[in-house]
Amino acid sequence: MSTPAAASASPLISVSPDELRFPFELEKQSFCDLKVVNNTENYVAFKVKTTSPKKYFVRPNTGVIQPWDSCIIRVTLQAQREYPPDMQCKDKFLLQSTVVNPNTDVDDLPADTFNKESGNTIEELKLRVAYIASNLTQGSSEDDALKNSAQKLDSSYNQALQQLKEERDAALRQTRQLQQELDMLKRRKSQRGDPGFSLIFAFFVGLIGLVLGFLLKLLFSSPPPSLSPSTE
Repeated sequence: MSTPAAASASPLISVSPDELRFPFELEKQSFCDLKVVNNTENYVAFKVKTTSPKKYFVRPNTGVIQPWDSCIIRVTLQAQREYPPDMQCKDKFLLQSTVVNPNTDVDDLPADTFNKESGNTIEELKLRVAYIASNLTQGSSEDDALKNSAQKLDSSYNQALQQLKEERDAALRQTRQLQQELDMLKRRKSQRGDPGFSLIFAFFVGLIGLVLGFLLKLLFSSPPPSLSPSTE
């Protein structure tokens, strides 16, 4: 069982619901109906004002309600191109009412009917505006959340990839630098000669000298062969 809509009331009129609720969907109009009830035995004129007249279409925006009677005011929200922040709306409506002469028609209302300076007693009801997210709007919000998450992941991946590229480039630079230093050391070594080769060469020369010396010593120190006496 649905709960009856709340109403805002003044001594002259009652308005139901107490705020304007619009189903919100991009690029589509939506509307909200207000029921205005005359609580008196007098003829009551009303006028609707809003803080955002370009966004809303109000019919009728001015009228006269007979005693104990009522009327419906349809407020249309024009198609919007973007979502409001957090689906919150700061727009407001003002419903003014005042007693007029019996059998007065809306076309007969003086221009200053709702002007307090004219001496008329003007009652005012303020109405807030609420946007209701449709299923499509919720789906779009979820899609937007998914897109934002994907964008964040892409951004993190790109940052990590960029960091890896920078580390790779740094490693390549260090490798090239080390290769250049190694080549330079090789060139210097070739220019000065190989100390290792010089030592090995000197070692072999000395070794050969020792061997030759030993052979010569053996040769000169061995006794000459003896001569056997000849027989005659």
